[in-house]
Amino acid sequence: MIPVLFALFLYALVHSLLAGTNAKALIRKRMGERAYHGFYRLLYNLFAVITLFPINLLFVAFPQVVWTIDAPMLLMIVQGIGVIGVVISLVQIDLGRFLGVRQAIAYFQDEPLPLPDEPLQMGGIYRLVRHPLYLFSLMVIFAVPVMTEGYLAFAVGVAAYFILGSLIEEGRLVAAYGESYEQYRARVAWLIPFIRLPTVRKK
Repeated sequence: MIPVLFALFLYALVHSLLAGTNAKALIRKRMGERAYHGFYRLLYNLFAVITLFPINLLFVAFPQVVWTIDAPMLLMIVQGIGVIGVVISLVQIDLGRFLGVRQAIAYFQDEPLPLPDEPLQMGGIYRLVRHPLYLFSLMVIFAVPVMTEGYLAFAVGVAAYFILGSLIEEGRLVAAYGESYEQYRARVAWLIPFIRLPTVRKK
């Protein structure tokens, strides 16, 4: 299990550094302002997907069974809800911008970049939790009938990555939207529906 967790830690570290202010400033300088706004998000997502493949292969090397759940229909329902929730979460936001495709299209069509800021999503599925994409992804990941040591390490590592990522993301959202996001955060659960954790407001 340790190699899987270590690989996920390196994955999270590299991607967090690439998403940091210093790395973005360096990349922007090398690429140029317009190319950066046109391609950074797309290239970042492609890099994230490609570097995740070796980790998926690694956890297969630890096939020892930790537990089994003899309720295939129930697990399928949970995973089905998770998949539907992921799709709704992505559709409700600007999916093209999330993937980086819209920015690339704007670059090639000689449209203004960077794109205008997105409106803050507070309706629809975002009334349930502030991070529905993470919640429903975890439902898909954990609702498996056979949990092996390698897959458990992968699932726990991804959960930790999501939790840390959500906290970092909330810091950016507070900086971007200010009081609007503070009020939203005060009335909507973080990651688990109907469970509101105390938050610290910056003065």
